[in-house]
Amino acid sequence: MPPPHRPTAALVGNPNTGKTTLFNALSGLRQRVGNYPGVTVETKKGQMTCGGRVFDVIDLPGTYSLAPRSPDEMVAVDVVLGCQKEEVRPDVVVSIVDASNLDRNLYLTTQALELGLPVVVALNMVDVAESQGIHIDAGRLSRQLGVPVVPIQANKGKGLDVLRAAIACAALDRTPAKGPSFPEAFEREVGALRETVGADTPNFLVRRLLLDVGGYTEKRLVDRLGPGGAETLKAARGRMAAAGCPTPGVEARTRYSWIREATAGCVQRPAKRFVTWTDRIDKVLTHKLWGTLVFLALMFVVFQSIFTWAKPLMDGIDYGKDVLADWLRDLMPAGPLTSLLLDGVLKGVGSVLVFLPQILILFGFIAILEDCGYMARAAFLMDKLMSRCGLSGKSFIPMLSSVACAVPGIMAARVIENRRDRLATILTAPLMSCSARLPVYVLLIGAFMSPPRFSWWVSGLTMFLMYSIGLVVAPIVALTLKRTLLRGETPAFVMEMPLYKIPSVRTVLRRMYDSGMAFVVRAGTLILASMVLVWALLYFPRAEGPNGQLYDVHLAHLEDELKDLQKQKEAAGDGAPSELTDAIEAKEKEANAVQGEWQRQSLLGRAGLAIEPAVRPLGWDWKIGVAALASFPAREVVVGTLGVIYNEGKVKSDDVMEAENVGETRLARAMQDAKWEGTDRPVFTTPTALSLMVFFALCCQCASTLAVIRRETLSWGWPAFTFVYMTVLAYIGALAVYQIGRLFL
Repeated sequence: MPPPHRPTAALVGNPNTGKTTLFNALSGLRQRVGNYPGVTVETKKGQMTCGGRVFDVIDLPGTYSLAPRSPDEMVAVDVVLGCQKEEVRPDVVVSIVDASNLDRNLYLTTQALELGLPVVVALNMVDVAESQGIHIDAGRLSRQLGVPVVPIQANKGKGLDVLRAAIACAALDRTPAKGPSFPEAFEREVGALRETVGADTPNFLVRRLLLDVGGYTEKRLVDRLGPGGAETLKAARGRMAAAGCPTPGVEARTRYSWIREATAGCVQRPAKRFVTWTDRIDKVLTHKLWGTLVFLALMFVVFQSIFTWAKPLMDGIDYGKDVLADWLRDLMPAGPLTSLLLDGVLKGVGSVLVFLPQILILFGFIAILEDCGYMARAAFLMDKLMSRCGLSGKSFIPMLSSVACAVPGIMAARVIENRRDRLATILTAPLMSCSARLPVYVLLIGAFMSPPRFSWWVSGLTMFLMYSIGLVVAPIVALTLKRTLLRGETPAFVMEMPLYKIPSVRTVLRRMYDSGMAFVVRAGTLILASMVLVWALLYFPRAEGPNGQLYDVHLAHLEDELKDLQKQKEAAGDGAPSELTDAIEAKEKEANAVQGEWQRQSLLGRAGLAIEPAVRPLGWDWKIGVAALASFPAREVVVGTLGVIYNEGKVKSDDVMEAENVGETRLARAMQDAKWEGTDRPVFTTPTALSLMVFFALCCQCASTLAVIRRETLSWGWPAFTFVYMTVLAYIGALAVYQIGRLFL
């Protein structure tokens, strides 16, 4: 017996009308995030109880119109028309309207009235409207609109019981709402087109086909008109224009005329517009000078929080991973299973969780800035700058966030409604030098670009130039993408300035939770798989060393012996003999040599030898090639890989970052002393170091980033494109730097 039908209510509304706040208030914690094939936007789904019945609630993306111009914007239309295979058609549409901006908000409502479904209008922010001297007679407005109108304050939970009752009644009554009457010439052309495109096409889409010139509906349905579909549509619009109702102007005139009639006598406004606190604050926050200074200060706080405040939590996660690894290493015998758990699974899980504090902090800030109303002002201030490279002001914060980490930066691009702008931002965000690149810069600058080799100011200049590479290249790549792969009509930058308000703690925490879970659950699977793959390439073939023992078994024995010697030294305290210290150092060198030899003969090591002809023009030998290959899943491992390759053990990035003199560390010395095999010529020269840094500045060596691009674009094509174009760009940049640098240095 099939389960009983559960009624569904779909929430539609303009951005900044409190739609998400209402959704959270109605559904509580009983909600989940949903995606649809082919689009990058998300919808939220939850449950609520109305009139004793359980309803499904769908929070559709915020929009100003049901005139879709991209697959993303088509989601709301497809859901309410029942054209999404994953969803049943809603029983009720709830149109959320900002009471302080009634006429403009009702434009979307008039489109919802034409969907052939019952409509309930949720008149939100009535307290804000009243504070501006605006009073609305909801009862009269309901009678004149022909649908229930319920005054609410979603952020305080007021009026929600009445709204639930209205939704339940509308679902039982099932009387479809009635929208504005269009001119007879328009209706005549709609009837003719309906016969041409087929009876299975919803009437709403036929109307949109005629109204939305160049819109997504036209692109999707014009083929149904037959070989001369475009001409048929053009002729229909021509006849409308001749009859005095040209598209698209006829829609705006008809709807706003109907809105004026429907709201007549329902709204009382003050004779003189109130000067609100929002107006006073905006004089500062949108000012060309003062607003920019405030914005930069806020961005510094956000950047500092991602870059610095998250470090204790990230260190705690890293420490916990190391403690668990040591416990498992003592508990389990040496072998493939132990190595898989420690170097594959545990390291993979750790590389996912270590980003979590940054993501939570960033999205906490974004949620606060959005909910209080400041985000729109930030986008307004940055739009002129970003528009020069084909992006909008909303791209600035994701790009800036990527300087700390591309993962949260890419996820922050969700605030960009335009699909092409969002994609361009996502595809260029990884070019910004993230914190994971910093240890590589510090190691190479400290070893090869610092005194006494160069003057004191060269190291700082080099670091500045490394970070400048992304700031210069990213806008160029974005502009190139917008003129090639992502070319299309540039949308006008329309940004509503919402009223300032105190952010909802519940909304902020929910946003942080959703973003964190989305990253861990979805992106984590690909990251873990890539780390396991790298482990396998470094572990196999499981060969015997020079002493006849398997490398992992031999290494485990050496580590046990080293621990015993270290315990003896700790027990002896200050009176430990120098012979014991020498024995520990000798044992460390032996273990490092075994680890290095094991990695050199691994599949990845052999791959490094195979690609040496390709990397020689960059000034690299096979050892640097191995380090670069090993770092593709996560560039953080390059320092550790170099340590193993040069027989200095598993050096951590923190060891480099915390060293008083990086150039004097053992790894730096080993790299300085490295020679091309069979010669006395040093491998690492200044052009080689610059070449390696430029490669890391431009290359996408981060499985986390690629996994998040896959998640945000819902396609494997875009992460593959990102990986390829950035790798090619990195190779060309490194080649140019080395070949030109060797002429002068």
